[in-house]
Amino acid sequence: MAMPQVHIVAYCGDLGYGAARGAQMLSLMLGCGIVSRLVSGLICDRIGGLRTLLLGSVLQGLALLLFIPFDGLTSLYLISALFGLFQGGIVPSYAIIVREHFPPAEAGARVGTVLMATLFGMALGGWMSGKVFDLTGSYQAAFVNGVGWNLLNLSVAVVLLARMRGERAGVRTRDASTLA
Repeated sequence: MAMPQVHIVAYCGDLGYGAARGAQMLSLMLGCGIVSRLVSGLICDRIGGLRTLLLGSVLQGLALLLFIPFDGLTSLYLISALFGLFQGGIVPSYAIIVREHFPPAEAGARVGTVLMATLFGMALGGWMSGKVFDLTGSYQAAFVNGVGWNLLNLSVAVVLLARMRGERAGVRTRDASTLA
């Protein structure tokens, strides 16, 4: 899912826009990522980490999909900004999710493990997208690969949210039976 950040400069070069345009898009993407982190923090405060992750994952997947049909210069700038705005809050939400679902004594080890896995996944995704491009000669295929991994991330978030709702429903049922 980090594919646009890793490959936008090369992608712009392949499209004939040059590396400088790609670097501008990367700067725009990263700048919007800062805004996303701040806004996602406010969203986390209102709806919780898991729902924020779900929202970010859906929007990130949408931005990844937009890279597939659109390759004009203006549209790439716009999609780069959207991608930065949508993806920037995903990784920070992982720490909030750990805080919401695990005891404070376990937070350090769990957050460290989650962030290590995230960074490994992002590095692997950047490499994998390059490998897909090398094998197919197409960044379109690499974007499709990113969408697939984004769907996996989205699926995990949906399963965790459903599990959390099930646990809450079980607690409410037990509480009601205790009162009866």
